[in-house]
Amino acid sequence: MRDHNYYVYILTNFTKTVLYVGVTNDLLRRLSEHQLGVSAFTARYNCFYLVYWEHQQYVNNAIEREKQIKGWRRSKKSAAGAPS
Repeated sequence: MRDHNYYVYILTNFTKTVLYVGVTNDLLRRLSEHQLGVSAFTARYNCFYLVYWEHQQYVNNAIEREKQIKGWRRSKKSAAGAPS
């Protein structure tokens, strides 16, 4: 049986003024892509600092969780791991 690994994560910039929420099946690769500027949003706002992540076994659960977190107020996202 194949292991399924999906990650929901939050990135921020140095000043902690911008938050980015994403989902991926390879967290290390995706973080490298963010640092290399592959994502236009994170490159524009310099969001390279991982402040929160969680593991999900199924992609549908990960996507649903990402949507849930994106719907949170900034204060709740900050409480999850990204101090404002």
